[in-house]
Amino acid sequence: MLQSNTGSARNGKWNPFIFSGTINRTMMLFSAEDPLEDIFRIVKNELQRGALDPIHPFRFLSLASHTDSDIDVRYVVLRKLDEEMNLFFFTDYRSTKVRQLKNKPDAALLFYHPGERVQVRIKGKIEIYHQNDISRSFWSTIQGDAQKAYNAITPPGEIIPDPRTAYNWPTEMDDRFFCLIKVIPIHIEALQIHGLNHIRVVFQKKKDNWEMDWLAP
Repeated sequence: MLQSNTGSARNGKWNPFIFSGTINRTMMLFSAEDPLEDIFRIVKNELQRGALDPIHPFRFLSLASHTDSDIDVRYVVLRKLDEEMNLFFFTDYRSTKVRQLKNKPDAALLFYHPGERVQVRIKGKIEIYHQNDISRSFWSTIQGDAQKAYNAITPPGEIIPDPRTAYNWPTEMDDRFFCLIKVIPIHIEALQIHGLNHIRVVFQKKKDNWEMDWLAP
């Protein structure tokens, strides 16, 4: 369920030269004239497109996690977005990110769409699936050489004498190192770059509802 804390949207206009005039919607994902509920659906739809379209800008995202003493960040590939807006990606179970997410199961995600000039930030809780029915249901969708990404003999991050040392795989591929990561979103922010009139919104999960507000950019 969507819940908005405001009944009206703020007006905003933009021109690429003088920052006023008619809104150029070809360079915007949403505007200040859109209701918050519509912006929520627009952001969800764009994330869904990222999971389905390999050339969509949201296909790749930055994933930040906690280490013992600071934070770490890397790119991952968005593989699925379900109806509850849970996000899924794949990794090698031996990777550093899995150890970090097991120790502290929350993370931050960052997406950016250069064509629409939109940034989306997501904070969420982590669930890890490894060698169970859920992970195997995803493993069955990975075919051919793509399985090699999760079957390297040398574990990710291990020091090696030469790059070619890592190009070594077993004859038979299996899912022993395949890992599915699920991100359950609890906080989503979207920022529309808009001349001098940027538009920022926040969606926060409260039980089964998403509460919505405008934010100062």
